Amino acid sequence: MTDIIDELNPSPRLLMGPGPVNADPRVLRAMSMPLLGQFDAEFTGYMNDVMGLLRRLLQTQNEWAFLIDGTARAGIEAALVSLLEPGDHVLVPIFGRFGHLLCEIARRCGTEVRVIETEWGTVFDPQQIETALEQHRPSVVAVVHGDTSTTMAQPLDDLGAICRCYDALLYVDAWQLDIVSAGLQKCLSGPSGSAPLTFNERVVKVVERRKHIEQGLQLEGFVPAAGAPIQSNYFDLCMLMDYWSPQCLNHHTEASSMLYAARECAQLALQEGLDACFARLARRIGAMGYTCRKPNGLHCLGALEAALRQHGFLLSSGAAVDAAMQIYRDAGL
Repeated sequence: MTDIIDELNPSPRLLMGPGPVNADPRVLRAMSMPLLGQFDAEFTGYMNDVMGLLRRLLQTQNEWAFLIDGTARAGIEAALVSLLEPGDHVLVPIFGRFGHLLCEIARRCGTEVRVIETEWGTVFDPQQIETALEQHRPSVVAVVHGDTSTTMAQPLDDLGAICRCYDALLYVDAWQLDIVSAGLQKCLSGPSGSAPLTFNERVVKVVERRKHIEQGLQLEGFVPAAGAPIQSNYFDLCMLMDYWSPQCLNHHTEASSMLYAARECAQLALQEGLDACFARLARRIGAMGYTCRKPNGLHCLGALEAALRQHGFLLSSGAAVDAAMQIYRDAGL
């Protein structure tokens, strides 16, 4: 054969965008560990480790905190497809591209999607969302927290309490949330391909009304729930709960290397300390996770400064790096 391709050898890159980011070397080492089957007692122990670490990382007492095998979008889809039945009403506040993604997924579930929009570069006042809740009475409110397309973060402090007043479940990623999903490839310093997810008992009650188990796995005497079956087998939270529970009911072949990665990502964040991690990420020009370190920030500023000068922007050579160094000195770093 003459069409053999070269050995895989990606060029080194410093990834300073909104995701993916450079993975922590410890995470890459964890991913190289030997593979185990999902029913090996050692591996189920690692699954239990991950659930405990995710509870601490997400600062929750929820029983259910586990991984969806897939990118961050898989976590979104698992949450929405398991919550939403055809005919349900969903409210999506849109302030950037990813609000439109939530609408796309919700519509594919056969729901009636109600939208409120604000100009890109702005976010919603809680009263605007409460007014829409009062008008549309949705069963679920799905909202993005930080939309990378606009670099805006929607304040969430009051939304949980507002949604509870109208008996609506809230899907997002902060206070008094009912269901939360994330991805490893941003602030958690891992590769894309695994989506941590947690949800509370309010969500459990909703999804269990739709519990069905595929034929071939049903135990004797199992009676399906009365609700419509969840429209995805792979993202069926009821079956995933059984898979991650002590009964270990077979569902899919767990992505061993990604589980190792998620375990190490959570360990790294908790060992650094969440407050210290938040403070480090707040000193950034947009970098996240392992990439968000002083040498990388200075390197990026120097490159941006050079690019600006080449395009005619007048500034003193080294000014950006000098300003950043002063900020680091003031912070004692």
